[in-house]
Amino acid sequence: MTGARVPHSAVTPGTTDNPVPAEAVVSYQRPAEGLPPVTDTPAALAAAAAALARGSGPIAVDAERASGFRYGQDAYLVQLRRQGAGTVLVDPLGAGDLSALAAALDGPEWVLHAADQDLPCLTALGLTAGALFDTELAARLLGRRHVGLGAVVEETLGLRLAKDHAAADWSTRPLPESWLVYAALDVELLLPLRDALAQELEAAGKADWAAQEFEYERTRPIRPTRIDPWRRTPRSGRAVRTPRSLAVLRELWTVREELARELDVTPSKVLPHRALVAAAVAQPSSRRRLASLREFSSRQGRQHQELWWQAVERALALPDDQLPPVHAPLAPGELPQPRSWGRHHPQSAAALELVRGAVRAQAELLRIPHELLLGTEVQRHLAWGIGEAAAAGERVDVSVAAVAVRLERLGARHWQVEQTSAPLSVALG
Repeated sequence: MTGARVPHSAVTPGTTDNPVPAEAVVSYQRPAEGLPPVTDTPAALAAAAAALARGSGPIAVDAERASGFRYGQDAYLVQLRRQGAGTVLVDPLGAGDLSALAAALDGPEWVLHAADQDLPCLTALGLTAGALFDTELAARLLGRRHVGLGAVVEETLGLRLAKDHAAADWSTRPLPESWLVYAALDVELLLPLRDALAQELEAAGKADWAAQEFEYERTRPIRPTRIDPWRRTPRSGRAVRTPRSLAVLRELWTVREELARELDVTPSKVLPHRALVAAAVAQPSSRRRLASLREFSSRQGRQHQELWWQAVERALALPDDQLPPVHAPLAPGELPQPRSWGRHHPQSAAALELVRGAVRAQAELLRIPHELLLGTEVQRHLAWGIGEAAAAGERVDVSVAAVAVRLERLGARHWQVEQTSAPLSVALG
């Protein structure tokens, strides 16, 4: 194994078809080498970075955020583990300049679970991976039904981790010891888990697929900001249906977002989503009527009542030609929602049904999730391009080679093209 020896783990790692039996799973509640001190000073960071640089093999990496408590997705704790260095818990708030740590991490393979969740906040700290192994992606490629870290560790290594503080406010200082134990355990077993999953991927003939997925995840650019993000306010879709009510929702959302950023608090704690929706539906014509709404009777609603009223007042005063449209504008390259295709783009709708069916059937054969075999957006764009070309009277080539070219242009990875171009050609032909 690449990582340090894990006491009491299963002698033979479990696999997708032969997981460690539930009765053989052993509780693993404390780090085997003890809980390390938090690295929260520049001097401690320099020592930790030097130790990690001297270590060998991949580096297990994890990060804890304060989602649901703080504005944004900043990392408030970074956990690292490497053979020869042990576990390091870095507090980015107190450790100072992280350039020495970034240098130590630049080169070795990083091992993360669900890397797409942690890479953005780690990149924001100046920490970037040169190579990646994602244990969650590996488990999905292997057809595991349960892909959370705890479940994959139990089925593969026969160990049950303490998983009590995933939704904690990690901006809290000082961090309680039980939280630090949880954080340390998140990287404690990643290295032996990586080795076991890599061996199973190789045996299943999926090691190259995994390598392509890991590299795609590592190099994927940050997702662009959505157009009109306020439209995604929970429970607003069916309730807020007129341009004027949408304007109220937009103004309130924007003010709440600015205040949340200033206070460094998650927006829903500044004012609940339901309050925004209630005001948008009611369109109150005075401060008193806004304050009388039950959703604005909370402390948050009363505390910034003048801000909320000013936002509503602005929305009510807008001329009709400045009101937002009922239907959200499409971003460049974005397609209409498929539920509307049947009415306005029937040939694209028919092509999408064929594409979805072919991808799902092939995914079942390969024992992987269909959206991992071929991304949902790729499926939609493939069907749209073929359907709209047919609707325009064009001759559409759906040979294996032509479908492969379309998939490559849409950004499908090589392994995805190899596994889907033939079944898609047959279905579309």
